[in-house]
Amino acid sequence: MTAVRAENVYKVFGRRPAEAVRRLREGAGRDEVRGHGTAAVIDASFEVASGETFVVMGLSGSGKSTLIRMLNGLAHPTAGRVLLGDADLSAVRPKELRELRQRRVSMVFQHFALLPHRSVIDNAAYPLEIQGVDRAERRRRAGEALELVGLAQWADRLPSQLSGGMRQRVGLARALAADTDVLLMDEAFSALDPLIRREMQDQLLELQQALGKTIVFITHDLNEAMHLGDRIAVMRDGRIVQVGTSEEILSDPANDYVAQFVADVDRTRVLTASSVMQPARAVVPLTGGPRLALRTMRDQQVSAAYVVDKSRALRGVVHDADLVAALRSGADTLAGLIRTDVAPVSPDAALSELFAPAAESWLPLPVTDDGGRLLGVIPRATLLEAMAPPEQTPPRGTPAVSEAPTGAPTPNDDATAVTA
Repeated sequence: MTAVRAENVYKVFGRRPAEAVRRLREGAGRDEVRGHGTAAVIDASFEVASGETFVVMGLSGSGKSTLIRMLNGLAHPTAGRVLLGDADLSAVRPKELRELRQRRVSMVFQHFALLPHRSVIDNAAYPLEIQGVDRAERRRRAGEALELVGLAQWADRLPSQLSGGMRQRVGLARALAADTDVLLMDEAFSALDPLIRREMQDQLLELQQALGKTIVFITHDLNEAMHLGDRIAVMRDGRIVQVGTSEEILSDPANDYVAQFVADVDRTRVLTASSVMQPARAVVPLTGGPRLALRTMRDQQVSAAYVVDKSRALRGVVHDADLVAALRSGADTLAGLIRTDVAPVSPDAALSELFAPAAESWLPLPVTDDGGRLLGVIPRATLLEAMAPPEQTPPRGTPAVSEAPTGAPTPNDDATAVTA
């Protein structure tokens, strides 16, 4: 289900916003309409699925904070629609909008926005007080939220007695206590020190795994976006220039701006095994015999093959020398020939976790799901290639890189490795 949807949304501040939108729709640029107003958001369209963490990323002035203010009705689109579930925020009456804000969407702000004269638990319970929840119930729910963020023992303290990271946890607990469908987080961790910021990011991931909230997270930090987001929208000069997963944005940037934006990202911590694995072709069934296995190896020009059962669960590896010896002794099954000293990896494993097992194995790494089924393999050459950024088209006239001489050894897979 779609929790939040933006449809061709524009937001222009100034004297003649409608005229600015008209010219923008005709192809005018942001600077060309400055005489009519400042175009903060231009033709933004996206959907956020229920339970998804959707990150909006961009530099200062890109329009991301204005966009999130339109998602809870604090700012109204100059044109286009913003829908919270099935409610059009630009069409509801003020009273209905207040109720939607109270019961369906919560905000976590960059600078905490705590009430200094109230205790931690009363700060966390404040949205419930606005909703009219009785004191005992709101303190119970606020206490549960504080327990989730690890602040139960600080419930009776004042915000001034907490560190910056703890105060941000109170803000998060306040949003969780309201138990709304959608959680909006505007640069929520940017005021924190780097170590505390990373702790908060990890805690948010843990909470999201347990609670499954719909989160729209605003940040200017690319690494934070890659770490938190199920999908990421990249904004530039008011426009969304690309929406995709971390892997899609890293591997296939939409334009030079996005490519430059992600150029310094540590790809090995973002890309996963599933994004670089290849189909496993040297595969034989458990019920097959030595002759079938040898024929498969000959066709694939390898000297080992993976063995799978009828559900495609990986059972191990067979080698050509063992198969030849078995045939000479009259064996017609793979029993006793399967080696199990092969360590599969998860499709969700980051590439940074694969270098050690790849270095210890002369076979491509098999990738299996939770049920042990073989999904694909990762040759060492593929793993090393994935570390490099996507190739950029060279300027016209750039001489081509010379190829290695025919027959030159490759640095990755030798002739005995199982290929994909």
